[in-house]
Amino acid sequence: MRKPIIAVDMDDTICQLVKRAIYHNNRSFPTHSLQYEDMVDWDTTHLRHPDSTHEVFYGRPGLFEELELYDEYVVEEMQKLNDAYDLIIVTAAEPRTVHEKWNWLQMHMPFIKLEQFITCKRKNLLTFDLLIDDGPHNLIPAVESGKKVICIPHPWNKQQREQYNFPQMSSWKNAKLWIDKLIHKHVVENYKK
Repeated sequence: MRKPIIAVDMDDTICQLVKRAIYHNNRSFPTHSLQYEDMVDWDTTHLRHPDSTHEVFYGRPGLFEELELYDEYVVEEMQKLNDAYDLIIVTAAEPRTVHEKWNWLQMHMPFIKLEQFITCKRKNLLTFDLLIDDGPHNLIPAVESGKKVICIPHPWNKQQREQYNFPQMSSWKNAKLWIDKLIHKHVVENYKK
């Protein structure tokens, strides 16, 4: 019997991308500073300075290597998930950021092997039993196809969280125990079908 596949996003799921991008944005455009709470949409059309485009906001060389961990529990819980499940990291990436993202993973989670690292924007094309992500554009198709999801809550997914009532995880503390219960329930439900 195969192990359940747990697909985990990177940006703003296991590391803090938007907060770091805001930090650099505010240093570059101090007259048009942003707050985390301002990021109410997935895209960046609402950025306040005309020169702070999507490419500028997320395109700083080295940005993806300097990101902070999501919280103090994420590494330990990801190690537990890696030991218990077929864990894959699924992250959207520009060609120039793939190397940075891989370097970040190897710096913080060296137990993740290359065959577990997938760069893919359309995550609904992949096979998994559970998706942990912050992007509504990934969570909604997964739910609609009958897969389990866990949403990492952020201002940009508030509306969809309320509409779809996704299970949420705002901290990685005891994440594996909760995921074990979700996976067990999913297996039992599918067995009954």
